[in-house]
Amino acid sequence: MSETFLPELPQELWRAGKLELAHGVQQSLQVIRMATACLGRFLAEIENRGVKDLYGHGSTASWFAEMAGLSRGEAGAVVKRAIALNPTRALDGTEVPPVAPRTAAVAAQGLVGDERIDQILEILKKLPADTSAEDRASAEKILADLAPTAGPRQLSKAEAKLMGWLNPDGNEPKDPEPKEPRREITLERRKDGFWKLTGLLDDETGARTATALEAHAQPRPVDEFGQADLRMKCERMGDAWAELLDLAIACPDQPGTSGYRTLVHVTIGLEELKSGLGTACLDFVGTMTAREARLAACDCLMLPVVMSGSGEPLDMGRLRRFVTPGQRRALNIRDGGCAFPGCHRRPKNCHAHHIEHWADGGPTDLRNLVLLCGFHHRLIHHGDWEVRMAADGLPEFIPPQYRDPLRQPRRNTLHHV
Repeated sequence: MSETFLPELPQELWRAGKLELAHGVQQSLQVIRMATACLGRFLAEIENRGVKDLYGHGSTASWFAEMAGLSRGEAGAVVKRAIALNPTRALDGTEVPPVAPRTAAVAAQGLVGDERIDQILEILKKLPADTSAEDRASAEKILADLAPTAGPRQLSKAEAKLMGWLNPDGNEPKDPEPKEPRREITLERRKDGFWKLTGLLDDETGARTATALEAHAQPRPVDEFGQADLRMKCERMGDAWAELLDLAIACPDQPGTSGYRTLVHVTIGLEELKSGLGTACLDFVGTMTAREARLAACDCLMLPVVMSGSGEPLDMGRLRRFVTPGQRRALNIRDGGCAFPGCHRRPKNCHAHHIEHWADGGPTDLRNLVLLCGFHHRLIHHGDWEVRMAADGLPEFIPPQYRDPLRQPRRNTLHHV
């Protein structure tokens, strides 16, 4: 075994030039790799003689782990590599050649490290079972000769070429039993009133979810006033999730809804509901403002619970059906989508808004209803825009004075040509 020495360090390393530094790194790396190859030969010999007879350990890996202060897994990887690169002996004493002799020769010269050695060994394990010894040796030589100057990507490309040469037809297709898709959803209400949604989806369901959310999360087009959609992507995705829920709940086959919007139990005083001031209890779980209750009541099934001043339930109203399926179809035909000027949203993404709220005595008929997407529905309820029905029976919108000092009525002309 030839002796190797570490490169001599300059007394003042900070004075070394860039070539001297690079040469020192190269020499040190070669010495480390040569020492590792030498270590492998020692470990292979210990394995051959039997570590139990030599040192009383059950395996070479456990002995080496104790000797080197390594974990069993770390030591096992070193021993496994050593056995693959060095000849061993069978029980009858005959020599068993190494799995990768050419790679071992290159490693002994310090030209290749453990990472590329492991990659070569993994490639050799993937070779078809019927590969002849000659072809296997040729494949190993190609990989070993390439390794000193190649990176992991180049070896992967060489692997693909070898597989194409040794196994041109590919592996025989298998029909494994399909696994049950793994889908997990957790929904919990936080103390601040927000709900935290977390989940884990299989690849197919995740891709479908991403596609659906992306389709509904596109930024709103710049409107006629030049106002762009300033929501962050995470906010647009959250709004898209709300729209998908609306679509699912409005489906005629949805259990328990019969094609209507959400059934909302609102515990609130009627005066608060009419004035839009105060708070309401939503479905006995959370809270919402009275103004939000007015918005939700436009296109929901609402069950109002009238409370006394001391909190005693005085009366539970009957379930009121606001917009019938027939009225909804007529609205879809008349408005063609969100009626707000410049909005592109289609009918399926819209709510039926009461121009004069039902709590204020507004009737549920077509002349008091207009389709609005979620964003513009909230804008009408909480902003300075106004909506009214024109003399021709179509909705028109009056902008706030700061947007149009003359407050000229506007319509959406995108849905009907």
